[in-house]
Amino acid sequence: MPGCTSIINLSYQDGSEGSSSNPAKYNNQNYGQLKDSHVRRGTEFVDKTFPPNNSSLGDLPSLPSWREAQVEWLRPAEILKRQGSSDEAVFCNKGASRFDFGQGSVGNCWFLAAISALTFHKSLMVQVVPMDQSFKDHAGIFHFRFWRFGHWVDVVIDDHLPVLDNKLLSVRSKSGNEFWVPLLEKAYAKVCGSYTDMNSGLPSEACKDFSGGVSMMYELREVHDAAHDEKLWMSLSNATGCNSMVCCGTAQKGGRLVNTVANTGLVDAHAYSVTAVTEVQYYGSKVQLVRVMNPWGQTEWSGDWSDKSEKWNGVTSEDREKCFDRDDGEFWMTLEDFCHYFLMLFICCENPNFIDGDLACQWQCMVYEGSWVSGKSAGGSWSNSSFNTNPQYRIEVTKIDETEKEDKNILISLMQKPKAQNRKQQRSYPIGVTVYKIPEGVRANLTLLLCTPNIFHI
Repeated sequence: MPGCTSIINLSYQDGSEGSSSNPAKYNNQNYGQLKDSHVRRGTEFVDKTFPPNNSSLGDLPSLPSWREAQVEWLRPAEILKRQGSSDEAVFCNKGASRFDFGQGSVGNCWFLAAISALTFHKSLMVQVVPMDQSFKDHAGIFHFRFWRFGHWVDVVIDDHLPVLDNKLLSVRSKSGNEFWVPLLEKAYAKVCGSYTDMNSGLPSEACKDFSGGVSMMYELREVHDAAHDEKLWMSLSNATGCNSMVCCGTAQKGGRLVNTVANTGLVDAHAYSVTAVTEVQYYGSKVQLVRVMNPWGQTEWSGDWSDKSEKWNGVTSEDREKCFDRDDGEFWMTLEDFCHYFLMLFICCENPNFIDGDLACQWQCMVYEGSWVSGKSAGGSWSNSSFNTNPQYRIEVTKIDETEKEDKNILISLMQKPKAQNRKQQRSYPIGVTVYKIPEGVRANLTLLLCTPNIFHI
């Protein structure tokens, strides 16, 4: 993306603590110092802040208590030994790929779908997953980086992983001896509070933590019913060309959060990643196709344009090469079927270029932090007489290109910091933003009033 300025690099001066080049130390743990210390002493690191026991696992709803008691925490070399494998443990073999892993017994498809999307964007990938790590002189310690509420953090873990019946309890490596995904998952579980705290969520949460970028959500059936398919197709096409992470999700069946498999091959209440879009000529007609990936690493759509669909016999040999008949969880479907069978679409990018597809534009990022304080700045909603006491921020738009079609000049994104450490204990309050145009002659021509409902107004 030549000429494109990344939002995450504008949020902090490069080199300052919390920037991408100098992430803050999560739990004040210094990865370099800890590793050097254990290498010198010939010992292996044990993380006391996220200990290898069932307090870090939590109370998994899919696992009865008697089975939880059978969970062991083993290092990768011991896991392979238990499995009778003579292979040596490797961190990452021949580069990271969406085909490296499959979901385990933790209901974190939303997180794994985001990882699948992350593997397409190497600059973000190496920021989140430092690739200079290995099991040689590693001292049982690894680290990963996440963007958390305005700054990057470096998260240290030991390499004990939860094992049940000599198999990894959670995400598994398809190669058997590659461990970058299980270790990445453990680091994120530490940030969330436990593995159980990763049960259920939205892919946009993880995508945000992988980039610090802009996230947009689309309700697909509403978009389709409003005849906005072409706009959606443009957004998807722009997103796949703009270093965006794209994920989607199916609806619950009967109001229950259960991953039942429908007769279409799609999984209910499940997160997927969007890995590509394309157009093919089918007997002279143009067909728009979306490629989707199931983080299970198997179980695919069985309708039109699926791996075994006869529709592929009606396209050119060049287009036919886009379809691979293998049970790897990845499949094609039409945009219309995509909008019908999937409920939500999530697009997250380092910058908002995917909105209009302008890859040459440069965005300036401004981050404002504030709080609602009872009796001072918690003014409540616009119907309250105290509304004007809410935090106010002025933005001056110095240049607007009126000649550019669909030009987007300002994008406003709200984020709420939780009070609780554990993800499941975090409580979010409804918040909003009201935009007012200031009359001519006043220095800034926009004022933003951030407001919150009466729940904060005392």
